[in-house]
Amino acid sequence: MPGSLLPPTSVVDDTDETTVSPVAVSGPAHLLRVTLLMAGSCLPILGAVLIAPVLPRMQDHFASTPGAKALVPLALTVPALALALLAPFAGVIVDRLGRKRLLIVATLLYAVFGTAPLWLDSLGAIIGSRVLVGVTEAAIMTCCTTLIGDYYTGRRRVKYLALQTMCASASATVFFVLGGAVGAAGWRLPFWIYAVSLALAPLMASALPSPAALPSPAARATSGDAPQRAETTEAPSVRDRRPFPWRQLAGVCALTFFGAMVFYTVPVEMSYLLDDLGVANTGVIGLATAVASAATVGGAVAFARLKRSPDPMLPAVLAVCAAGFGVMSVAGNAPLLVVGAVVNCLGTGMLLPALLTSAMSRLAFEDRGRGTGLWLAAFFGGEFVCPLVLLAGESVVGGLAGAVGMLGLAAAVVAAALHLTRRRVDAADLRALPERPA
Repeated sequence: MPGSLLPPTSVVDDTDETTVSPVAVSGPAHLLRVTLLMAGSCLPILGAVLIAPVLPRMQDHFASTPGAKALVPLALTVPALALALLAPFAGVIVDRLGRKRLLIVATLLYAVFGTAPLWLDSLGAIIGSRVLVGVTEAAIMTCCTTLIGDYYTGRRRVKYLALQTMCASASATVFFVLGGAVGAAGWRLPFWIYAVSLALAPLMASALPSPAALPSPAARATSGDAPQRAETTEAPSVRDRRPFPWRQLAGVCALTFFGAMVFYTVPVEMSYLLDDLGVANTGVIGLATAVASAATVGGAVAFARLKRSPDPMLPAVLAVCAAGFGVMSVAGNAPLLVVGAVVNCLGTGMLLPALLTSAMSRLAFEDRGRGTGLWLAAFFGGEFVCPLVLLAGESVVGGLAGAVGMLGLAAAVVAAALHLTRRRVDAADLRALPERPA
């Protein structure tokens, strides 16, 4: 896995300030475009956390339904599983049918399937509607991320991919609070919030340009629209024969699957770790989780400001995550546990955009939908298995804190392997340089 994370070739350097984006990068149209892409990227987060606070009420409502104890929590998690399984297929459709068209259709259907539980009385039917929500989420997330890669290049692409992470992390806290507040009046009411996508779809149709109609970066640079250097592109005949970069992307996706487990450990397990330390107050638990979420946003901001290529940063970022897990695993009190969680989340805030930027840098326009779909499948697959992996680790070491420590050790091993691999690559590159004439 680490060996495939080599410096990308024939791609734009994402740290280059001089690359040209094929769309305007200032003005009201630009701000609306970015806002819509970020709002669309938050819809899968809405689906993942909005109904979490009302699950106990759903459990009470369907108490007489056989298997309700297992099926009700499934209503929360099944969209993420559907997203992970279907994102690669969404990526293929994105490349064949177009990003904008699929995004608008999926955003409209998101409202239809998301609000369906308002009128459904069968728990099985509600689970089915949640699966369909996951289908639309796979299309929406793939399209929004792909469009960011289409519209922007260089440092701007890094900036907006990091902003996507920041918005997702911040929105998770907002949606959790919103779902709890609205759900106080009834477990069905939070499902009305899914209708917000009906307002987004027409705006997306009018404000988002079709990537197929955009001028290439080279055309914008030579037309005088911007005096910067254009992104390198291949001739059509070469692109037609160019195979999909499976080998390069496989390494990023494998690392992303592992990184997703690192990313979701604190949000998923923080309340249980605090409970093990004797903290039962839900307000304190919510505050601790919010502080950790803020650290994730801070890490994403720091990544956006660092003018470096993502691949060399990955060993250091994973090392920070591992250090945070180490502190959490030995914490004997809540304040120390929160300190470890903050350290870990600073790392995960940088980890996610680094992995996504690394994947994007390896993808040409014709491959970007499929590549983004594969990356999202890896990420949400890691999210889905995260609690299962920690549960298995807990059974081995006898406690959740020990399982977190094991995951931290694994992160440290991966970080070391990536660092050693990069040193070998750099040494090989130096040896390959021609000697200077005397």
